Amino acid sequence: MRTGRPTKYNEELVEKARSYLYNYESEGDVFPQVAGLAVFLGISRDTIYEWIQDDTKKEFSYIVAQICAMQEKVLVNGGIMGEFNATIAKLMLAKHGYSEKQEVDHTTKGDKIQSIAPHLFVSEDED
Repeated sequence: MRTGRPTKYNEELVEKARSYLYNYESEGDVFPQVAGLAVFLGISRDTIYEWIQDDTKKEFSYIVAQICAMQEKVLVNGGIMGEFNATIAKLMLAKHGYSEKQEVDHTTKGDKIQSIAPHLFVSEDED
């Protein structure tokens, strides 16, 4: 049986994580981040990702999900208000499922496609 270091996970750490969610700015972060949480808690990001997969650590997983939701909210609002560099905001929001879509029309060159009713076609066999 392999033994590792004892876990740092406890109720005090969960409360500290919750504190980061609401006080990330006092830690010098412009928006909440998993990396910021890791530094604040003194653990690695890998440990955070392991813990959020652990069914016995649901409260911690919820806090991390809230950090991600808060990050998205702050990025969207800051991007709209011009408070963040647009390129960085766009890059960060891509991690939340946002994307810039461009529709490209390769076939009609902007002309409207006309629908042709199938009954207007006459088969050569019908002559």
